[in-house]
Amino acid sequence: MFSDKANKIFQEVIEKYHIINTVGQEFVNPYDEKRNLIEHLLFRKCWIDTVQWHYEDIIRDPNIDPVAALKLKRQIDASNQDRTDMVEYIDSYFLDKYKDVQPKEDASINSESPAWAIDRLSILALKIYHMDEEANREDASKEHRQACQNKLNVLLEQRVDLSTAIDQLLKDIENGDKYMKVYKQMKMYNDEELNPVLRGTKK
Repeated sequence: MFSDKANKIFQEVIEKYHIINTVGQEFVNPYDEKRNLIEHLLFRKCWIDTVQWHYEDIIRDPNIDPVAALKLKRQIDASNQDRTDMVEYIDSYFLDKYKDVQPKEDASINSESPAWAIDRLSILALKIYHMDEEANREDASKEHRQACQNKLNVLLEQRVDLSTAIDQLLKDIENGDKYMKVYKQMKMYNDEELNPVLRGTKK
């Protein structure tokens, strides 16, 4: 099943990141883009999410230097754009894969594209990893560990449900019961022509 592959790669990414556990570490994708395109995209997608997860931790430091915080905010903005771009690349992969499928007359559209559901699965992998850390943190209280274990159980159940839903969606698209219709993310805040603040700084 596709979700098995995705979840395995997401776990691989998160474990690899935490060997060094710094946001500035070198990124190396072990999957060749030409021979293993979807694996390459999934690995890159989860790496972006993992780095951004830790950006979000850092920027919440109440003692962070304001200049450093501004720089980090810019990095988070860039990361958000990379995340959106990767979602669109993954959807392009599925559009190409199913381009010859003829939707049935009663085929319906899903509320989200496959890649946006996969985006949620990647974030969920990060939640599970870090909640498991908290559930087993030796310097935490017993009450804290138990509360985190309860949350972890829910997250694990959620991953099963989301994985099942993604696999079913892909099967429905492949069978012509659903069809893909992807809308590009028309982000405005990074566009010098659409953001009035940026437009005002142009000379």
